[in-house]
Amino acid sequence: MESLRGKHVLVVGATGDIGTHTARLLQSSGASLFLTGRDALALQTVAQSMGVPSSHFFAADLQEPSSIAQLAEHYFSVFPSIDILINASGIGIIKPIETLTEEEMLQTLQINLLAPFRLLKAFLPAMKTAKKGLIINIPGVLGKVPMAGAAAYSASKYGLVGMMQSVREEIKRTDIRITNVFMGGVNSGFWDTIDLRVQREKMIQPEEAARSIWFLCQQPVSGVVSEMVLQPFNHQAI
Repeated sequence: MESLRGKHVLVVGATGDIGTHTARLLQSSGASLFLTGRDALALQTVAQSMGVPSSHFFAADLQEPSSIAQLAEHYFSVFPSIDILINASGIGIIKPIETLTEEEMLQTLQINLLAPFRLLKAFLPAMKTAKKGLIINIPGVLGKVPMAGAAAYSASKYGLVGMMQSVREEIKRTDIRITNVFMGGVNSGFWDTIDLRVQREKMIQPEEAARSIWFLCQQPVSGVVSEMVLQPFNHQAI
């Protein structure tokens, strides 16, 4: 296992359930963290609870290219390099195609596909310079297997998977590694606004989802875990 001590890690979506738990695990392993999330107050609360200095977090709206550019500027004013980029942000809109609006489709693509693209543009060059690094995205299981009502979500996540697979081919002569985590049924805020009959108590708990990401951050330098699939046994209501 690769040590996390002293590694420079950017956690995007640090205010979400998975992001917060992941950040805490990384911090306990000695990683040097930079946190970002859309909600400035929530981000400040998370950072302060962890003792993260104010210079090591920055609120960013991933729908705004200028905001991601500012995030990169702040990050590189603190750390000279980036070892690990974890993208734990995202949006989920689950509804039939008849009621899915064009605005909702565009918003989903903005956050789940264009934002990861912009993060790559902002942070991959530094990894290329160092010829090493790790990028972890969380397409979710709906980026591998579609579900009724998930047209927007699956479109964005399938796109994310395809983009990262293509980028992997571009950097295969470096030691930059890309890992996609296909999680299904995590008991997080994702489900708060989704009208589906599910048993949240049977879902993967955020702490365990975070532990899988923490584990992936320590994958050995001699190889790469290209993808991980993590699902509950069953959380659909009968």
